[in-house]
Amino acid sequence: MRLTTAAQMRELDRQAIEGGIPSLDLMERAAEGVARAALELLPDRPGKCRAAVFCGAGNNGGDGIAAARLLFLKGVSVRVFLVGSYEKLTPDALEETRRLSECGVELEPFDPADPDQAAWARGCQVLIDALFGVGLSRPVTPESPFAAAIQLLNGCPGAVVAADIASGVEADTGKVLGIAVRAVKTITFTLPKIGQFVGDGVLCSGQVEVRDIGIPASLVRKMVCPVQTVGEDFARAALPPRRPDGHKGTFGKVLVVGGAVGYSGAPYLAAEAAGRSGCGLVFLGVPESLWPVEAARCAGAMPFPLPEKEGRLSRKALPVLLERLAGCDVLALGPGLGRGEAVGSLVRSLLDRARQPVVLDADGINALAGHIDSLDGRRDRVTILTPHDGEFARIGGDLSHGDRVRAAREFAAAHGCILVLKGHRTLVAAPEGNVLVNTTGNSGLAKGGSGDVLTGLIASLLAQGAAPVQAAALGVWLHGRAGDLAAERLTAYAMTPEDVIAALPTAFQDLLK
Repeated sequence: MRLTTAAQMRELDRQAIEGGIPSLDLMERAAEGVARAALELLPDRPGKCRAAVFCGAGNNGGDGIAAARLLFLKGVSVRVFLVGSYEKLTPDALEETRRLSECGVELEPFDPADPDQAAWARGCQVLIDALFGVGLSRPVTPESPFAAAIQLLNGCPGAVVAADIASGVEADTGKVLGIAVRAVKTITFTLPKIGQFVGDGVLCSGQVEVRDIGIPASLVRKMVCPVQTVGEDFARAALPPRRPDGHKGTFGKVLVVGGAVGYSGAPYLAAEAAGRSGCGLVFLGVPESLWPVEAARCAGAMPFPLPEKEGRLSRKALPVLLERLAGCDVLALGPGLGRGEAVGSLVRSLLDRARQPVVLDADGINALAGHIDSLDGRRDRVTILTPHDGEFARIGGDLSHGDRVRAAREFAAAHGCILVLKGHRTLVAAPEGNVLVNTTGNSGLAKGGSGDVLTGLIASLLAQGAAPVQAAALGVWLHGRAGDLAAERLTAYAMTPEDVIAALPTAFQDLLK
């Protein structure tokens, strides 16, 4: 699903209007979508229900005013509160106000201190948020009537429907600008917005439904959208096929390198995930003191010992690893590796000399802190980084502006890598500037070891022949889907990374139906 910016939507509207579609017609169709959603949320017949509509003076407010008229004509008792100045109503919003008045419903100035207005809102079964559109770019100040209106909407027991975007959410980033409406449903127009699928905008938007308002399909198709979601259709198309006459070598060989004293679980989880997701052969290189533990655990992966110093891999492991890597298709480097000068040097040497695709995670990423040139030197090779925010910051990623999509895109382009920026709605950014937003997963994945499972998944899909960006995005989707399945069975509280691995077969079955 393509995601747009506010500027792109303004341009689509402009082109449609210049092409002969009256802007008032677009507003009426938008209002129909909002009103229909509100009616669907009513717990009883419309004649027994009431609604409150909170409008701004812009065209988003006009959508709300028109929706109020449509609700009234269906028998809903409705009151419409204008937050802002009547004199600032846009021409289309003013026309919708006139049409509403003809029905006997007047636009009421919102008064935060009016107990009657507050009581009405709290007694409504459904409320409509039409305060701001997608153009909001400044914080809603606490002392403004808009903040008071948002607080009232959020404090009401009725269901809140947002028109186009939840007010207070920045359309391009998902940031909350001061305060934002928490909607149960957002009816967005023509195309969904980036801010509804990333950041806090996800939490404020509720269920997002896209409604056609009559902008010509030819214009919509021409819109270039570098940000898209990863859903089941994408995942199904990205899944590498399996030859019925294939053998172990056909489906790729992964070398997982990691582990340190106290961190024996991480490499094991990565190796198990790789084996559970279709890889033909998985080799696991760990410090020699950890080898007995891994050998006892692993049924499918093949652990082997490596030289170590003080519980971590030493530089002496390099020739052994290069020899092993020569027979493998993908290197997964970093799970549980630990930190230290020797480890960091080993990681950077492997990055420099490995021609194979590398999936770099955890302390493999930390080894790049102050040595980002080791990443830049791999521009002609496939490198997939999977940092969380802290690791991302250590290697120069900038999240200070609060725009995760921009941060991921800029980093991937600057360093010629594929970046998997983990978190709520994990992002996959390609060097060319495209960003994929994952739509699966839950808070049960916020546990140590989950990232190691993801590393093994991505490495396995790469080894099986999936294109690098598709392998990263599919791995993230499967990881989240398996996490959702584990949470359904065990709850987000009780699930573990091993439960995520156990749920992978069902996640794959979903894609093969």
